[in-house]
Amino acid sequence: MSFFEDLFKKKEEPIKNKTSSNYEKNVEEVKKILGESSDLSSREFEVGNTGLKGTVMFIEGLVNIDIINQEILRNIMLFSRSVNSKKDLKNEIIEVIKNKTVTTAVIVEVEDIDKITSDLMNGIVAIFIEGQSKVLMVEAKSWPVRGIGEPSTETIIRGPSDGFVETLRFNTALIRRRIKDPTLRIQAMVLGKRSRTDVAVMYIEETVDKRVLKEVKERLDKINIDAILESGYVEQFIEDSSLSPFPQIQSTQRPDVVAAALYDGRVAIGIDNTPFVLIVPATIVTFLQSPEDYNDRFILTSFLRILRFASFLGSIFLPSIYIAITAYHPDMLPSDLALYVAGSRMNVPFPPFIEIFIMEIALELLREAGERLPSSVGGIMGIVGGLVLGQAAVEAGIVSPLLVIVVALTAIASSVMPNYSISVGLRIFRFLVMILASMLGLYGIVLGAILILTHLCTLDSFGIAYLTPFVSTQGRGRDFKDSFVRMPLQWMKKRSAYLKREDSTKLNIEDGGKHEGK
Repeated sequence: MSFFEDLFKKKEEPIKNKTSSNYEKNVEEVKKILGESSDLSSREFEVGNTGLKGTVMFIEGLVNIDIINQEILRNIMLFSRSVNSKKDLKNEIIEVIKNKTVTTAVIVEVEDIDKITSDLMNGIVAIFIEGQSKVLMVEAKSWPVRGIGEPSTETIIRGPSDGFVETLRFNTALIRRRIKDPTLRIQAMVLGKRSRTDVAVMYIEETVDKRVLKEVKERLDKINIDAILESGYVEQFIEDSSLSPFPQIQSTQRPDVVAAALYDGRVAIGIDNTPFVLIVPATIVTFLQSPEDYNDRFILTSFLRILRFASFLGSIFLPSIYIAITAYHPDMLPSDLALYVAGSRMNVPFPPFIEIFIMEIALELLREAGERLPSSVGGIMGIVGGLVLGQAAVEAGIVSPLLVIVVALTAIASSVMPNYSISVGLRIFRFLVMILASMLGLYGIVLGAILILTHLCTLDSFGIAYLTPFVSTQGRGRDFKDSFVRMPLQWMKKRSAYLKREDSTKLNIEDGGKHEGK
């Protein structure tokens, strides 16, 4: 079943603007609604020798002209020449054209003017026939698309290199290629009163958590907005806490990431016109995992994950620790290091907080400039700008050399995060903890850590605690095998315990438990 057909199988609503048996009136009504747009094309024809007139209507640039010429107009005009009179076709012309004439794969009958205009803007061709209130809608979509390439935001060393594009049907095909399970479900929705954006809810029937799936559909149904232009619109409407800097929904450009999530029992949401697919539910561990974690041996992967967790903490607390030690607790440093720090700051006119605040803001400006500039010069801007700015600031006596090292380490730690959304949240909390450290020293850092931890404890993602598995009680041991470290794949025989599903087994080993973990 095509996406186009799936939309028609939705629960039917009362028709407000029904077509009439006067086909010319129907054509004029559609043209009136679309405002005689320059890209709206129509072509009148005669059904063979019957004398019955018809009109085919479509929007240029959204359809395949060859399909219209060869499979619609040619067939209708030539096939019907064997019919001698209107009377022979009058009562069954629609059925003849639908079942015996037009050779396209998808064709449906419509009697709603609003539905016809909406489908025309989706690359559907409308066929109006004289004396018939029913209008045939034929799928002939063909619009400019970007070729499938490597994701720009999630580069990996070992793993597939294909990524999602802006065409939803291409994206679902990439998922189908990886999941040949007949229980994979792709359910169609349309969001946006004016944009009429196609949305696909994807899950595997036997592994999905029915509670999460129900919640996803309910939240999507509540979205009432003029236009959905990107997946970020949907994300903001369905996330649990819009006020939190931490993302509660995972977004990805990688089909392998979505396939792995579906196998684990999660739900994916694909949106047309964007290469980013949303995955729910998401936990803090989700954002610290890389797609290639499962492609390498577990020892290397575990080491890298520990580095990521350390970088997670370092990106928040490193500048604050510098402020607290230099301003409040210099006695915590060894004597030689304390003297060096004091000597390096001797000519600095600012207190540590102002000093590091200036460098952090400068770093954020460089980061933003690097992202907005063309890719050919964006990377150079970040590297050269950072080196030049840091060296100039030290020579001018605005900051100390040690501070430049701290800021550089913080930037590197923030860049280690596999997911861009989580790194943005860390940058916001970094400034909060810096303010607390400037007022209370190490006590401020502890207070900031408590506030962040409290905030994380209050977050949920579609009914799942954000700090799972650290705060869950059921199946914690099973989920810990894939958290701070990653145990061998042979040890992870069950799917995540925080989701409830029919099939929780993903690995069957029949070697007497030779590889089973403790």
